[in-house]
This record gives sequence, structure tokens and C-alpha cells, in this order.
Amino acid sequence: MANIQYFDVILKPLVTEKSMSGMGEKKYTFLVHPEANKSQIKEAVEKMFDGVKVKSVNTLNQDGKTKRRGTTYGKTAKTKKAIVALTEESKDIEIFEGL
Repeated sequence: MANIQYFDVILKPLVTEKSMSGMGEKKYTFLVHPEANKSQIKEAVEKMFDGVKVKSVNTLNQDGKTKRRGTTYGKTAKTKKAIVALTEESKDIEIFEGL
């Protein structure tokens, strides 16, 4: 397993209609490094955003889709999502504020 630092774990926030509806319940969705585990994701979120306490982390592995160009078939990259639930007394994450 690769040595992953906390700033390498979270790749980018995932902004979809479903993930935006979860923000009212203090649930935020991120694309994360494929080899990161739940404890690394929890540590990365708490270190990157001040005043945030993580209650739970749920992860999803998605296989790449099969795509076709002409007669050649290929696959897109695998991704991993993390849904991070915050505690009631923690602050909100600022990057999702203006959306």
C-alpha cells in the first residue's frame, strides 16, 4: 500500500444534486484516493477544515465504465467516493457555502 499523506487523500468535492441535498443533514461528498481507508479520510477532513468533527465515513468504489471509440473498447478510470457525516456541534465546511 502506498504511503498517502492527508493532503493527498481528498481529491475534490463532489457537487451533484443528491450530494447537495445531504448538506442539510451535515453530510458532504468527496472524491478520494482509491487506496485511502476510512480512518485516513476522517483524519484528512479534520485536518483540512478547521472546527470540523467527523461522526462517520461511508465509502463507495466505482468501477470504470466501458467506452467504445470505433472498434476499440476501453475503460474509464476507477473512482472512490466518500460520504462524510459531521457531528451536530461541528462547523460547516466552507467550500460548500456559496453553492
